Amino acid sequence: MAELIPINVAIVDRTYRIKIRPEDEALVRNTLKLINDKVIEFKSQFAGKDTQDFLAMVMIWYATQARSGVDPVEEKEMINGIARLEALLDKVND
Repeated sequence: MAELIPINVAIVDRTYRIKIRPEDEALVRNTLKLINDKVIEFKSQFAGKDTQDFLAMVMIWYATQARSGVDPVEEKEMINGIARLEALLDKVND
């Protein structure tokens, strides 16, 4: 059995200590960043009473993405890559 490593993770305003396989650390951290970024995005778009409302919205969004066959982490990386390409093209055109 693979050795688990402890890491601290933050979801919105709470920190949790979890144990994961070392090879999963990057995926876990990317997923957490995506969740936290999506909470911030939803806070700016929708009215909500508290953080729990936004976490629920993000979990529904995330689960829907997963069921549709879209990997939200890969999708975000692809969108970021496209944004970088657009920025480079803008520099060339200036």
